[in-house]
Amino acid sequence: MKNLTVIAVLKAKPGKEAALRQELLNLIPFTRKEPGCVNYDLHVSTENPGHFMFHENWTGKQHLDDHLARPHLTALAAKADELFAEPPRLTLWEPIG
Repeated sequence: MKNLTVIAVLKAKPGKEAALRQELLNLIPFTRKEPGCVNYDLHVSTENPGHFMFHENWTGKQHLDDHLARPHLTALAAKADELFAEPPRLTLWEPIG
């Protein structure tokens, strides 16, 4: 079975960069223990400290769906209006070579 790769791009509202960064960092220890999580790595833009990107690999779509429904993700979603400049953008990828 091929892994499913997720690229999630998140942009902080002006003035909320540090708060969003901490919220995202807080997700890592929980998520890395979830079933099906191969990696869950947070990156910050070298050009804009309010732009973040998760590079994730999951063993299947169901594990990703389960992840998105977990309490630590729904708690962050509840703060979206406060923290995010725009809705997070998730794209799904699969390896071909």
